[in-house]
Amino acid sequence: MMVFNFLWTYPIKTLSKYILLADLVAGLSVAFILLPEAVAYAAIAHLSIQAAITAALIGLVVYALLGDSPFAIVAPTSSAAALLAAVVLSMRPPDADSIVSLGAALVMLTGLGLLIFSKAKLGKLSAFVSRPVLHGFSFALAITIISKQLPIILGITVHTPNLYKLYLELFDKFHEASLWSTVIGVVALFALSILKRWPTLPSAFVVLVLGIFLSYTINLSEYHVATVGTVLIKLPSLNIPQLPIEKWLQLAELACGLMVIIVAESWGSIRSLSLIHGDKVDSNRELFALGAANLGSGLLQGMPVGAGFSVSSASEDAGAKSKMAGVFAAGILLIMIVFGQRWIALIPQPIVAAAVINALSHALNPKSLIVLWRINRDQYLALAAIIAVLAFGVLHGMLIAIALSIAAAIRSFSQPVVRELAELGNSRDYVDRENHPKAVPQDKILILRPEAPLFFASVEGLLTEIYRRLKARKDVRILIISLEQSADLDSTAAESLIEFAEHLNKRNRILLLARVKDPLRHLLLKLAPAQFQHKLFWSVADAVVGAQKIKKN
Repeated sequence: MMVFNFLWTYPIKTLSKYILLADLVAGLSVAFILLPEAVAYAAIAHLSIQAAITAALIGLVVYALLGDSPFAIVAPTSSAAALLAAVVLSMRPPDADSIVSLGAALVMLTGLGLLIFSKAKLGKLSAFVSRPVLHGFSFALAITIISKQLPIILGITVHTPNLYKLYLELFDKFHEASLWSTVIGVVALFALSILKRWPTLPSAFVVLVLGIFLSYTINLSEYHVATVGTVLIKLPSLNIPQLPIEKWLQLAELACGLMVIIVAESWGSIRSLSLIHGDKVDSNRELFALGAANLGSGLLQGMPVGAGFSVSSASEDAGAKSKMAGVFAAGILLIMIVFGQRWIALIPQPIVAAAVINALSHALNPKSLIVLWRINRDQYLALAAIIAVLAFGVLHGMLIAIALSIAAAIRSFSQPVVRELAELGNSRDYVDRENHPKAVPQDKILILRPEAPLFFASVEGLLTEIYRRLKARKDVRILIISLEQSADLDSTAAESLIEFAEHLNKRNRILLLARVKDPLRHLLLKLAPAQFQHKLFWSVADAVVGAQKIKKN
């Protein structure tokens, strides 16, 4: 028995040790990435480094407790940081404390909104932002943020948030540029690009360490090179910002945009990695985990968090086996912060700017945009999102980008597509007649298939197009509609379909429905049993057999 127990437990213990060791190595790699990102994203959000560190720690631990993916790393992201800054600065805060309060309130409301959407089973919220729009938004956001790092590298103080005016002011003040600040920034960028050849090497962390060493050995202020300065990391406390009710309402409106971007970015990362490894993830559970992480971060005056693709991919590449990789990353990051505050203060600002540019360089890759032009699909949608962000700023550009996505969805529903089906030989397979000229139509029977589900926004257009097709065929007595695209019907679609059947019946034409799923079948038989009894079929072939029997009678 003892031998059996040993043989049974030894492989399990060995496997557990291997998994923990792999997660520890992955956590170390992730922590080395998150530290420079925290410094960089705090600068983007106009918040302290503590706000970014707090957010990273909360995000990593909460997601490990509530999330599903073994690879997702929930921490501050560049897009969320930029949106937070855009929202808060649009409210014209009078001082730094107001920025912190408004930012914390926005993150809390974002977290609450995500939790509500999770409970409402709206995990597919990201579908409201199409990928072309998201690519365009990310591309323009990268241009915006990178442009704002150029004055830091050059050692020039620029105050305007407008991108066009920023370049004008930069041009006017170019003579004030610091040579050594520029040299350090350019060398850091060059080093980061070279170190990218070794993906497992934490390049940003290495460059930051070299910058600290340079700052420690040389008094950079004498060469007009700014450093991060004093960093005070203290134990955060739970706090609800004391803001007027109108501010809370204003922030609640603006939090919707931040929610959509966080979900779109995070779900894209989580789903991509899960598909690679064949893992199953529940979108509503992921939404709940993201909501809890953001709520916790906001209560502790942290930044918004999401599952960024780059750092999540880095965790996977480093060999993460479970969510413990995120927990190890949080512990290592905490140790580095507690014992490294004086060293972080020595980081040269041009290197922070270079780290920001490096973190966003992948978003400047035009490959995804070029593909859209190549396949001639949605390229103008992506271009409009880019122009919106560059012309109107991050906040309003993001809202316009979301509106463009919704408008594109509405446009697709407002242009109904209906295909005529016909039998391919004697195969009982009914295919699109336009693409299969050899398919044979049935005498006095018209078979049509809507290429979109019937619901309140599409049903009128689709039925109008179906009736137009039917009117053009005077010989047709029986109409078969294949509803394979419709899993169920809302009240508007059901009423419209019943009215359509009655309309045909008055004109001595018969409506049969094929590919009718159970929920739809039960609904129609409940609402109009006389109209649909014996007229609902599982397949198109069965509906055709039923139509032929009707013709004989």
